[in-house]
Amino acid sequence: MKTFAALTMLAALVTAPLSTAHADDAYPNKPIRLIVPTAPGGGGDVFARILADQVGRRLKQPLVVENNAGAAGTIAIGQLARATPDGYTIGLGTMTSTTLAPAVYRNLPYDPIKDLTTIARVGTSPIILVATKDFPANNLKELVEVAKKSAAPLQFGTWGLGSTGHFCAEVLAQKTGIKLDHIPFKGTSPVVTAMLGGVVKVGFLDIGSGTSAVKTGKIKALAMCTRRTANFPNVATYKEQGVDFDQWTGWAMFAPAGLPRPIVDKLTAAVRDALKDPAVTSKMADLGITPDFVTGSEQAKVNAQDVQVWKRIAQDADIKLD
Repeated sequence: MKTFAALTMLAALVTAPLSTAHADDAYPNKPIRLIVPTAPGGGGDVFARILADQVGRRLKQPLVVENNAGAAGTIAIGQLARATPDGYTIGLGTMTSTTLAPAVYRNLPYDPIKDLTTIARVGTSPIILVATKDFPANNLKELVEVAKKSAAPLQFGTWGLGSTGHFCAEVLAQKTGIKLDHIPFKGTSPVVTAMLGGVVKVGFLDIGSGTSAVKTGKIKALAMCTRRTANFPNVATYKEQGVDFDQWTGWAMFAPAGLPRPIVDKLTAAVRDALKDPAVTSKMADLGITPDFVTGSEQAKVNAQDVQVWKRIAQDADIKLD
């Protein structure tokens, strides 16, 4: 009997890894939930559904989009971090919820470095510094000169406290010594409306929100806080205009920590192939998102470095949300 029990235990130990391997090989065999940190109908939601459709086709299982907006994306990412790491719950996250959030939330209910598996970077979405047509500056250097000559701090609008736009403004103040006065609005569209109405002369927008107003000449672009974009190839970045700052902003796909490597590899390959599709890249460009594939392991390194960069900026600017 002892011999039989020992053999049974040995057989279980040998077959357990094989069972796991077979499960990974069979992945996916049912629909996959894709958690998205935006409300239905917005640009982020449209992008998520484009990506979900194409990745799902390559995996031969549908990706079902689940919108969970609020708290700058931290609610959705927190939900994702608590999910079972079996590949059937994944999510899209912006750098706001995965690298900015640790800088401004002291009681964040997840650690984006420890509690998430990064599958791949999927797209870059720059932040653009804009001004009204009558504002007496056409580039970053001229804006700094205007601000330094002003007796009062230069007012600027963004889509909220702790937003990427808010951080881009604080970087500008810290690097140049100018005084700025933040006017937060409830979204990017209200920023554009406020500028057109003369409420504020300067603002920061994500590229998707700013494209139409700039291209129609209603407002003008002065600089890209982050990387250049094909939407505005002639608008120089902060770094190109003498302000030493060059950070990535955009979208990446994540899963809970502990996702088996074979499943990570399947998801990464599906994302890579989807981003090669001209129809996908064209639709992304319309939303102001530039396809930008980077493997999960490489993006995870970028995220870890970026968290530290944003934390230093937040500490210097005393940006706190709780």
